[in-house]
Amino acid sequence: MSARGKARKRALDVLYAAEMRGEQPLEALERIVAAGEGPTNEYTSVLVHGVAEHQGRIDELLGTYAQGWTLARMPAVDRNVLRLGVYELLYVEDVPDGVAVSEAMNLVRDLSTDDSPAFVNGLLGSIVRDKADLV
Repeated sequence: MSARGKARKRALDVLYAAEMRGEQPLEALERIVAAGEGPTNEYTSVLVHGVAEHQGRIDELLGTYAQGWTLARMPAVDRNVLRLGVYELLYVEDVPDGVAVSEAMNLVRDLSTDDSPAFVNGLLGSIVRDKADLV
């Protein structure tokens, strides 16, 4: 796994833990850092800060593009992987769209349900298709 792949996985861990504990993502990140548990890769912090900063818009887009699904109904892993993927697609210029989608698919393939890769791929693919109108 690449350094950025590991950073994405760690960012997912932080976002997921924050949601499960009822914390804000930046609070969870601060708690983890204070406990001496990382992150060791700066890109993890970039991702957590970026998702936290843009979460309102990201969640709005997810709600719009997740046909027939509400955010609350999605598995928590999928929801947070999608937040990371949308953040990278819309706000990180040095990550190609295909890489952002592929990395999101890898995370859900390893950590979520059998149906999750197709769901994540379809949703992020729709956002890629409409990206010029969303930024």
